[in-house]
Amino acid sequence: MTVFTKPKLPLFQAQRYWDLLRVLVRRNLKVRYRGSFLGAYWSLLNPLIMTGLYTAIFGKAFAAYYDNSLPKYILAAFTGLIVVNFFSASTTQALTSVVANGSLLNKVQLPASIFPVSVLTANVVQFAISSLPLLMLVTLITSGNPLLMLLLLIPVFSLILVCTGIGFLTSALYVFFRDLPYFYELLVFVLWLSSPIFYPEGIVPEQLKPFLALNPLFPIIASIRNIAVLGQLPDFHLLMGSLLSGIIMLGLGLGCFRLWRSQFMDLL
Repeated sequence: MTVFTKPKLPLFQAQRYWDLLRVLVRRNLKVRYRGSFLGAYWSLLNPLIMTGLYTAIFGKAFAAYYDNSLPKYILAAFTGLIVVNFFSASTTQALTSVVANGSLLNKVQLPASIFPVSVLTANVVQFAISSLPLLMLVTLITSGNPLLMLLLLIPVFSLILVCTGIGFLTSALYVFFRDLPYFYELLVFVLWLSSPIFYPEGIVPEQLKPFLALNPLFPIIASIRNIAVLGQLPDFHLLMGSLLSGIIMLGLGLGCFRLWRSQFMDLL
């Protein structure tokens, strides 16, 4: 006698995915901040220290590019560091997420994509608790316009899309190439160096600016600075460019992850 099993409905699968995501994100945050005094606010310590160092070394020289205002340079460096630190932490942790849970995937039928997504979601939660309120407060102080606080969410959303796409791509590639973390560390350094963090965009030679445009973090940092530091509307093309780069990276990463997913089990 043939037994027909009732297929799982998409709504049921979505609910199951959401329940798994909540469990993994909660576990990630608990492990990360177990016994920690400041918790998620430790993520602000590194950009604060680096901002102090950059200000001490470059502050007087580069303040001229920010209306001769040292506080504006401080805010510009701080916002750039927040973006790069979030990118570096979330994508680096996502890179190893599938391989680190390989034994679990071999024992239990789980969607492999849940692991990079859970890592990225945990970092988004941390960002929403610590860095984002500070950015929104700075925006309100510099502009006095609450609407700009909402506009700030567009480049932040673009940043999350970029990180998610790269997280999918690197976590899939790491299954095949175990030397990838060493190469990726160098790539993150190149992205950091090619992002106008401690230096203003104005000092970059014109012939090199097209190369900066290839950096997906460049339009995101520039848009956040225009809103939060300068208190003005960002360039529309720059804002849409940041969103477009996020969508492209997400599509590329997710497409590669799904294409290579069937080969994971033989290598985990």
